[in-house]
Amino acid sequence: MHFLDILRLSLRTITSYKMRSALTSLGLIIGIAAVIILTSMGRGLHSFVIAEFTQFGTNIIGIHPGKKSTLGISGATISTVRPLSMADAESLSKLGGITAVVPVVQGNARVETDKKQRRSNVIGAGADVPLVWKIRPALGRSLPSGESTNPRAFAVLGDKLANELFGQSNPLGKRVRIGSDRYRVIGVMEKKGQMLGFDMDDTVYIPAAKALEMFDRESLMEIDLLYSASASASVAVIQKNIKNLLISRHGEEDFTLITQNQMLESMDSILNILTLAVAALGGISLLVGAVGIVTIMTIAVSERVSEIGLLRAVGAERIIIFKLFLFEALTLSALGGFIGVLSGIGLVGLISNILPELPTELAWNYIVAAFSLSLVIGVVSGVMPAIKAAQLDPLQALHSE
Repeated sequence: MHFLDILRLSLRTITSYKMRSALTSLGLIIGIAAVIILTSMGRGLHSFVIAEFTQFGTNIIGIHPGKKSTLGISGATISTVRPLSMADAESLSKLGGITAVVPVVQGNARVETDKKQRRSNVIGAGADVPLVWKIRPALGRSLPSGESTNPRAFAVLGDKLANELFGQSNPLGKRVRIGSDRYRVIGVMEKKGQMLGFDMDDTVYIPAAKALEMFDRESLMEIDLLYSASASASVAVIQKNIKNLLISRHGEEDFTLITQNQMLESMDSILNILTLAVAALGGISLLVGAVGIVTIMTIAVSERVSEIGLLRAVGAERIIIFKLFLFEALTLSALGGFIGVLSGIGLVGLISNILPELPTELAWNYIVAAFSLSLVIGVVSGVMPAIKAAQLDPLQALHSE
């Protein structure tokens, strides 16, 4: 019996028991659809988070006060950590390979006009915000340079904050009160949206030195550096130069350097594990489908004993009987896998249309893996029933009729 004859006979058997075949494949259909939906959500979340982190660019080094790794010294020891200062930021701006520097202080305060008020995010920064954070003024200008000492009371409003306080009128030149001081509005930033829940549009930008006074802080919360991708020095060399400069200023390494690429690599590994975990949850349904195929094929062998005896009587070898039942299981799993893939892709598209804010993205590697696994399940779950069918004695099988 040729391969095509075995395949044709397997398909004929499956179509003869439509309801049983459909119920058998249902477990695989649900399992594969679940894997596709869950991994699409996981991959969508992965892409969303990575996009949120990269919207400010990737050539960024963040410097934070305090060293994350210690040598086991007791926490009760008097701290000698020097704060990150505006002078540190100014010195870093003169290093080779560094193209822009933003000192950062962040807090929350009430922003008031003569008629309206709103509690908003306050970011103390510098003139290089457009270069480092890739957010530029849509109206007016950004914070002026050279304001590290005795800064002027200038403010740049986020798009949403400007609309809330001034509506459609031009806010340039107007005065706003932030905390206890009055500031003159010199610009309005373009729309930027949210970054991991932080609304960049509902924000006011003021000079970092002013923010230190407002929040009564001695240290900057962070210094962001933009390094040149075309610089002759490598990133490792630039990091080494930054460390040497700050150690010479502070007397010790009491700070932590984090590159944007390090953050992205950490986030990427975490999110990949998350996607794998949700794929494993969906894979449980595939195991249920495998149990269904084993059960149905075992029952099929018991029901078709006389058919097996007849095939053996007309000369069919044991290997033919084995292949026949194995191909039935494989065909069932292939049909279930194919329908599951189509259903999963369709449901992902439906979810995207109904919930456009939910990030989804088809993970084709998991789709291919799920379909391949369904074929493997068909082979594995069909082997034992096929062996049982092939080992039936033809005389006893015919006698059972």
